[in-house]
Amino acid sequence: MTIEGTPVTVESIREVGPDTVALELETPEGFDAVPGQFVLVRAVPRDVDDGAEVDDDEVVMRHYTLSSPSVGDTFEITVGIDPDGDLSPWLAGLEGGETVHVEGPFGTITYERDADVVAVAGGPGVGPAVAIAEAAREEGYDATVIYQDDAPAHADRLEALEEEGAAVTILEADDEEGLAAAIETHHEDGEIYAFGFEDFVTFVADAIESAGGDPDDAKIENFG
Repeated sequence: MTIEGTPVTVESIREVGPDTVALELETPEGFDAVPGQFVLVRAVPRDVDDGAEVDDDEVVMRHYTLSSPSVGDTFEITVGIDPDGDLSPWLAGLEGGETVHVEGPFGTITYERDADVVAVAGGPGVGPAVAIAEAAREEGYDATVIYQDDAPAHADRLEALEEEGAAVTILEADDEEGLAAAIETHHEDGEIYAFGFEDFVTFVADAIESAGGDPDDAKIENFG
């Protein structure tokens, strides 16, 4: 079989934190995505000649949320590396010039560059959170980032956002008190976006409600 999706070139790979890389991918023709949306990446984690047939069970697919504030000739995804994973170690070992296949964009959690934002991220949620905050600042809107992770990624982008006037709070992974306090402080500072695994986004929703906000108004992406 051939791999489904649109083949695109991996333009570059760079480290953006402990066990985390960002991949810059060629933008497929007609691809129009905004921060908050995600793509499905398909690949065979071995060397495959162009046009070669591969078996169904060799194709590995994973969803990744865009971590670039806009889409031009390329767009970015951020990949957390699971040493025992089927795909992420292979992606992290690429050098550029390789081909992967993408489908999308998918998702209804979108930022349209039209309001102040509060982006709350747990672990791998930092990619879309940073992208949304950068998009807001590009349009002259205020941005807040609340990020919980023991090994933060995209530190350079977070520092740049803070230097440009964004409010950035970075918390240890087990600091629930700090997370609740940050949400209480900032939940009225803009549209709330939250990205992370189920336990994290559930806590964020509860914290919004405890702070007097309405979690149904927040745009929450549960990574499962």
